[in-house]
Amino acid sequence: MRNQGSSDRSWNNMDYNILVKIFMTLNLMDIISSVSLVCSSWRSACCDPALWKKLDLSTLSPDTNDVLPKPYTLSNDESGKILTKILKSALNLSRGNVTCLVFNYFISINDEHLVCASERSPNLKRLILPLNWHQLTESGIQQSFKMWEGLESLTVPSVIAPFKIMEAIGLYCKSFSELKLQCFFNLNFAVPLTKNVPKLKVLSLRGTMVHNQAMIYVLDNFEHLEVLNMCHCQMKEVYQYEVGFTLYREIDLPIIEKSSRLKKFLTCQRDTCNMCKRRPYNERVLYWTEFEQRCWREDEVSSLAH
Repeated sequence: MRNQGSSDRSWNNMDYNILVKIFMTLNLMDIISSVSLVCSSWRSACCDPALWKKLDLSTLSPDTNDVLPKPYTLSNDESGKILTKILKSALNLSRGNVTCLVFNYFISINDEHLVCASERSPNLKRLILPLNWHQLTESGIQQSFKMWEGLESLTVPSVIAPFKIMEAIGLYCKSFSELKLQCFFNLNFAVPLTKNVPKLKVLSLRGTMVHNQAMIYVLDNFEHLEVLNMCHCQMKEVYQYEVGFTLYREIDLPIIEKSSRLKKFLTCQRDTCNMCKRRPYNERVLYWTEFEQRCWREDEVSSLAH
């Protein structure tokens, strides 16, 4: 300071609102592992609700020890402990203000992770699960979703239909209205789905394989459905007595006709759609993983994209 009468200003005396704006430009690991530990005033700014509307773990770099290298992220004790530590640190700073939680697509989660998140984010409205959520038990699912009574939206990537998750949502999440699935959508799942979440308004099956009869059942039984996304889907028709099936890309006329009552029925131009053209039709895991991750992240329904 040039003037003798001026007082020194230390970092911990910086204006609170300026600190919050600066911290909003930082990544998650910077906030929880360094910035929040500098001093009490900085930690207080790190807890501001403006920083915690959305907790996005998908931004964790696969090139660091935060998560295992993609696309072969498997569950092990070390990666599980790292994820638990990150969840606790971030959600403790959030002070319950997180309304949207996005897991990293390539990490595995178990009961400890989901319960840890639910205990520290009681106001959660939207949840985006990772590909590897299959270690979750029925008990862990029930315990977690019971604390997320206000949950409204869910994204589930999987080759296995999330029966237990939807049952828990039906029991505890009465405001639930949006669902994005990435599993083979057949009648075995469509029937209980309509019973568990009868007031569903938005359904995205973007990039999935869809049984035509399951889609007709959904349109006949979801009375409150307003938006349906079937972009980049493959259709499947099962022959009588399930002796065989046919895969095709064009959406059946009965489905199109029944969808006319909806506010939005989203499809792509199958012959010219670049994403459908790039769909991997081979056994190379890397290509499939990249395609599925893109379907998981993007969506023509803006509220389901992240």
